Amino acid sequence: MNEHAVLQSSRVCPLNPVFAGGRFCLYYPILPLAENVSQASNRMLVEGRKNISIYQRMKNEYQRLGQQLDELRAQLEGLPEGKLICVRNEGRIKWYHSDGKTKTYIAKQNRVLAEQLAIRKYLAQQFQNISQERHSIAYYLRHHDADVKPADEILAASEYQELLAPYFTPVSQELSDWMYAPYERNQKNPEQLTQKACSGNMVRSKSEAIIDMLLFINKIPFRYECELQLEETSLYPDFTLRHPQTGRIFYWEHFGMMDNPSYCRNVSAKLNLYFSHGIIPTVNLITTYETKDNPLNIEIVEGMIEHYFL
Repeated sequence: MNEHAVLQSSRVCPLNPVFAGGRFCLYYPILPLAENVSQASNRMLVEGRKNISIYQRMKNEYQRLGQQLDELRAQLEGLPEGKLICVRNEGRIKWYHSDGKTKTYIAKQNRVLAEQLAIRKYLAQQFQNISQERHSIAYYLRHHDADVKPADEILAASEYQELLAPYFTPVSQELSDWMYAPYERNQKNPEQLTQKACSGNMVRSKSEAIIDMLLFINKIPFRYECELQLEETSLYPDFTLRHPQTGRIFYWEHFGMMDNPSYCRNVSAKLNLYFSHGIIPTVNLITTYETKDNPLNIEIVEGMIEHYFL
């Protein structure tokens, strides 16, 4: 039994819209000459990650707020028109239905109308608040310089990789040696290795390229599709990782077609195989998922790396 029998190695994952066209903008500030190279590299890395996150969050939030407005608009259309006016009189509250010109008393037996008008008032205020926030984000996105050359393009350029490698090499010499030592790679479907990642690896999807990039710039030692022998079964986890401080081994699997029923069955079989050999999610197995309508979110990857390794 081999990995292909457990999970097809093809991972044609939809591209996160923020990553489309290489639109990550990594801003590297000018640093005082007094800082040494290591300090400068670390500061640039931190600033770059912040800038990625801000741009990512802005675009994701703009889209999310648009969906919220659509949902609120649909709810408001199903509610009665008009405005609820509440008047306190001698310790009692009276309800009135206003159309902007006149107001009509709402009897207690017609409480449902008062409730619907109260819901409308609440949702209308939400709609206004979200619209204002989305307008502010749109202003930022309009003024974002999308023509700035993304720094990950420099990392992916072969003429720079060797020169930049020392800046992103794991601190531990042992782990650095492990990362760059030869190992048994997955030999199946090499034609699917179409994405050049920042580390120099050729990977199978843009989502894997995102994971590769964030592992690389955070100096997490890792191998791509390194053979893992589980009794008589050979698996090739997407990423085999070592904790930068303890050296502990982790595995990272990205499942990129979770809206495909056949693919999901293969995922289940592969996870069960991991479970039976003591490789458990949140313990020593990291998993991420996506569908066509829910692409991989870079913030999720950043959060995983921060939680497990930083």
